[in-house]
Amino acid sequence: MKVCGGMNLKIGLAYMLTLAAFAHCAGAISSGMAAAAEIETEATVSPVVLGSTTAGVTPFIASVQLTGTRISKITKVSYTITPKANAVSAALKVTWTMTALANRGYVKGTAINLPVAGLYADYANTVSYELTFSDGSTQKLRNTITTAVYTDTTGLYLNPRIVKARAPGSKLGYNFMYIKSRVASPVIVDTDAEVRWVVPGVSSTEAQIFQNGEFVLGSADKSIVYLLQLDGTKKTLPVSLPQPLLGSFTHNLDPGPHGILAEFNGTDSLGGSVDDIAAEISPFTTTAPDQIYDMAAIISNYMSKNGDDPTKFVRPGRDWFHLNSAVYDPSDQSVILSSRENFLIKVGYKTHEIIWIFGDPTKYWYTFPSLKAKAITLTGGGLYPIGQHGVTFTSDGHLMVFNNGFQSQNQPNGAPRGVNLSYSAVSVYTIDAKNMSAIVNWKFDYGQKLLSQICGNSYEAGNSYLVDFAATYGWHRARLVGIDSSQNVAFDFEYMSPDSCGTAWNAIPAPFEDLQITN
Repeated sequence: MKVCGGMNLKIGLAYMLTLAAFAHCAGAISSGMAAAAEIETEATVSPVVLGSTTAGVTPFIASVQLTGTRISKITKVSYTITPKANAVSAALKVTWTMTALANRGYVKGTAINLPVAGLYADYANTVSYELTFSDGSTQKLRNTITTAVYTDTTGLYLNPRIVKARAPGSKLGYNFMYIKSRVASPVIVDTDAEVRWVVPGVSSTEAQIFQNGEFVLGSADKSIVYLLQLDGTKKTLPVSLPQPLLGSFTHNLDPGPHGILAEFNGTDSLGGSVDDIAAEISPFTTTAPDQIYDMAAIISNYMSKNGDDPTKFVRPGRDWFHLNSAVYDPSDQSVILSSRENFLIKVGYKTHEIIWIFGDPTKYWYTFPSLKAKAITLTGGGLYPIGQHGVTFTSDGHLMVFNNGFQSQNQPNGAPRGVNLSYSAVSVYTIDAKNMSAIVNWKFDYGQKLLSQICGNSYEAGNSYLVDFAATYGWHRARLVGIDSSQNVAFDFEYMSPDSCGTAWNAIPAPFEDLQITN
């Protein structure tokens, strides 16, 4: 029998059954796809919407409202600011955990008042947002924030002289840095020299550190610590410092193993203390300092026990030591303290016993046998630490200093003051504590053309470096120089500095290309 144009009946029945089966499967697939499309995620149920945008205390800051009934299901919020068309610096990206936003007061019921910091002033900023929910789903939003012109009352930071602009394609391990200013709040700039953050109403202080999306500031004339948020809000922290020993902050704040290492002026058992005390403090609590390094007492006790008269070297009430930084060394649980007048000195974190001293042996300190006995000898040539600042460790564990090259200024009449250089440099050392020796691992002296005698620093980030020649040309200009992993100069910006080191006392790379703010 023929059917359907000659098709055999048996074959025709099989064909029709196959079509039926296919139709059934196709329907099942279609139903399955529809069901998958209907699966709900936290991001698709009552999605969050962008609300109002409010200008902050400066054009670099805005508050963006995010609202929705599922706000409580959000675990983190990121915002990204698109770079300007001709920018070389990467996009600025900040990620907040929901816990951090709530603890800092930015969550109110079903709304997040997100602080967006790092905007360009006088610009239509494209800002994108990504919300991550508890089930891992995400929602993306975008808006434009048009900012006002910023008036820089200091007249220093908006118009630097660009000695060398960062070139497109240049590789650096950082894109942003914060400048520790003595004439303004901390100032955040990018590697295109664009100001990206500054706020009004912050007292002048050198002692600053940026941690977890906020600045900790130590008062220059009181035993008070302030917290400065990225939205510009400021409050006093509860830290309680022993008085009159830790009377006021000076110079720097650096990370310690349990808190923050800070330098102080005050009064100790020997009398007035001028820049010769460091302490590890816990500024968010009333906990007493973990450790206090009274260098007048530590050095006096050591010299007395080892046959020297300490009163000839330690002179309370005078700037005999000039402590400018303290850094913790986890390799042997010690602290290295920088005495601009004399040397670097390493002491045990808990024992306070002197481990070694590293400095210019043509200075006064080297004439004391007890101090000379702890001296590190530099072999193979290079510069000893001379008037150094900005003590840090590189990622591979070498000791790095900004080598100012300035001789001692406050020694007794007729005492040897040491070498006086015509240039400043970055010096990176490998220290052999067992054999009490050191070698210069590498250096950067910029062709020996810049001298910053009394301040400056160098820091590593992503195998690149930021060098701050903070007081050049008669102490009246600051130069921020970025160098890559091969020591090529990537950028060079010059700022006027009428207050000696005031414009850029210190400058540190800041990870605003991917800043993570946690609880």
